[in-house]
Amino acid sequence: MATEAGPTASEYIVHHLTHLNTTGAAQKNIVDFGVFNLDSLFYSVGLGLFTVFLLYRAAQKATSGVPGRFQAAVEILVEMVSNQAKGIIHREESRRFVAPLALTVFVWIFLMNAMDLLPVDLLPRIWEAIYGAAGGDPHHAYQRVVPTADLNVTLGLSIGVLLICLWYNVKIKGFGGWVHELFSAPFGKHPLLAPINFLMQIIEFAAKTISHGMRLFGNMYAGELVFMLIALMGGAWVAGSGISGPLLWIGHVLAGTIWAIFHILIITLQAFIFMMLTLVYIGQAHESH
Repeated sequence: MATEAGPTASEYIVHHLTHLNTTGAAQKNIVDFGVFNLDSLFYSVGLGLFTVFLLYRAAQKATSGVPGRFQAAVEILVEMVSNQAKGIIHREESRRFVAPLALTVFVWIFLMNAMDLLPVDLLPRIWEAIYGAAGGDPHHAYQRVVPTADLNVTLGLSIGVLLICLWYNVKIKGFGGWVHELFSAPFGKHPLLAPINFLMQIIEFAAKTISHGMRLFGNMYAGELVFMLIALMGGAWVAGSGISGPLLWIGHVLAGTIWAIFHILIITLQAFIFMMLTLVYIGQAHESH
C-alpha cells in the first residue's frame, strides 16, 4: 500500500509562513489593509486581553504587607517602567496615562513574542486536526501563532504610537502651535523654507513609525524562521540512515535548547526596546523646536 509522501523542506517552511486570512488564499508577509490575517488577530487580541487580566489581578491582589512572588515581580516591572517614564516625560499629568500605557505595551509585546517559544508544530497541528474534522483539507489549514512576526501587527502597533504622538503634539502645543512647528522646524521660519520643513517633518514621522514596526517584525520573523529550520533538523533524523539519524536528533535537541534560551533574551529585549521607543517618541511630542 503506497504511503503519502511528506512535505519537502521548502513546502514545510512555506506552509508555516502562510497566514489564515479572510481570503482563504495563501498570503505571507504582505501588508494589505483589505485582508485580515485571522490568526494574528486572534492571538494578538487574546494575549492583549490576557495582559489586561494579569495587570488587573496584580492590582486587585496588591497588599501593603509582605508581597507574594507575583506581586513582587509586577512591582519591580511597574517601578522600572515608571522610572523610565520619569526620565523621558517630565509632565506628571502625561505620565499618568503614558506610564501605564508603556507597561501594557511591554507586557503585551512580551507575551506575543513568547509565543515563539512554543513547539513550532504544536498549535498548527491542533488546528489541522480541527480543520480536518470539520471537513476541510488539513494541507490548507494555515496558522501562524506569533503575532509580532506579522508585519501588519507590528506596523499597526507603531501606527497606534504615532496617533498618540500626534494627539500629544496638539494637546501640548495647541493645534495652531503644532502646525506652525510643522512649517518652521527644523530649518527656521523663513517662508521659502516652509515646504522643506514640512517635508522633513512628514519624513521624520514616517521614518519613526516604519522603523518602529519593522524592527520588532524583523527580529521576531528571523527568530520564528530559525525555530522552523531547527524543527526540520528534528524531522530529518527519521529519514537518516546509520549514525546520521541519531546525530540529527541530538543536534535538533541541542540547537533547539540553545536557541530557545537565547531567544528568551531576544523576546524580552524587543519588548523593552519597543516600549522605550514609545516613551521616547511621546516624549519628543512634548518638546518644542
